[in-house]
Amino acid sequence: MESTSLDQLAEHELALARAARSGRAARTIHGGQQHVLRQTMIAMAGGHELAEHESPREATLQVIVGKVRLSSAIDSWEGAAGSFVTIPVERHSLLAIDDSVVLLTVITEG
Repeated sequence: MESTSLDQLAEHELALARAARSGRAARTIHGGQQHVLRQTMIAMAGGHELAEHESPREATLQVIVGKVRLSSAIDSWEGAAGSFVTIPVERHSLLAIDDSVVLLTVITEG
């Protein structure tokens, strides 16, 4: 059985994001070639964005730290620490309103 402290990992990744030119840092905490499920922690300094991109499979987003806005062409959602949302299967973007860390869960096969 493997375990990870999400709080410690979030703190570490957020420090990396703040220092990065892109304002982002990410680490896959579960997944790989032998797994169908992948979970990635994404840290973003406030004001930085993951530009619009495709969502090819089923995915969810859990906010660990901060506040984010998930936007698609037809809808927008804001979430703070403790919030959870199903990501629409359409082009979308993610903006860190504050310094933020999210846990992205995706199905890699389908």
